[in-house]
Amino acid sequence: MDVLSDLLHRARARNATVRRLVQRPPWAMSFDEAPPLTVVATLGGHASVQLAMTSARLSAGDIALISGVDGYTIADSPSTPPQVVISGGRKYAVGGGEVHRSLAPRTYGDGLSGATVMLRGAYELRGDVGERLLGMLPPLAVVPAGPRTRAPLELLAEEVGRDEPGQDAVLDRLLDLVLVLALRAWCARPDAASPAWHRALADPAIGDALRLLHEEPAFRWTVGGLAGKVGMSRAAFAARFTALVGEPPLTYLTGWRMTLAADLLRDTDATVAAVARTVGYDDPFAFSVAFKRTRGATPTTWRQTWG
Repeated sequence: MDVLSDLLHRARARNATVRRLVQRPPWAMSFDEAPPLTVVATLGGHASVQLAMTSARLSAGDIALISGVDGYTIADSPSTPPQVVISGGRKYAVGGGEVHRSLAPRTYGDGLSGATVMLRGAYELRGDVGERLLGMLPPLAVVPAGPRTRAPLELLAEEVGRDEPGQDAVLDRLLDLVLVLALRAWCARPDAASPAWHRALADPAIGDALRLLHEEPAFRWTVGGLAGKVGMSRAAFAARFTALVGEPPLTYLTGWRMTLAADLLRDTDATVAAVARTVGYDDPFAFSVAFKRTRGATPTTWRQTWG
């Protein structure tokens, strides 16, 4: 499994939610409790996404990735005041009560001619792996419309209004496809400040080495062993890995192991010794030392604080 796929797989806490808005201007919706990651796509018309410190205009086919913020507003124009507030998973009219305007399954708005059509997918991510994934993005990343994202968006828009057996699974996978394509497109931009490990994936040898570390984090890797797997000398591999990733191979491995361990301590009842073995440490004491060095607390204290 490649690194990005591994992060997406491990970070998902539960199924994403997908909703469609069909609303004629003027309209504005404020989201008070933003999930860790939101995917917003404009299918017809245009829209404005507004965060506390930045904003962007979306045209048809554009995708916005919103991450790590407390709240945001989506509107037809930055000048339109919010008419609806979404809080606790419910819609409330500004100055009024709860709003119920369902046009079809997962579809809301007035459905009138000339309406803006939008999709919104919300991801709940978990733990330190989720933080690594969010570290790829600024609070607001806009991916312009393109041929690779057009077809998945159209299919997602068609499926979101259906209510058939297996529908949640279909929507979940289609939204994942849109997200991955958007992440690829964003990170490929020359001005994107993507993490060094992501840029290193373009190098065949170092990309393979990262894949191996993610596929088998508990394996007793050595620099020489990794170098042999990717067909390089030990010295050349160590130098290239460090230059591209920003840290030596085994330092990266330790950081990834501690990320996995932190989530295991938070999300499971496994003993510290069992967690240590899962991430490649036969000696719980050595694991505790490494964990405290990277996290600033022993595994037991971490679990008591964050579990």
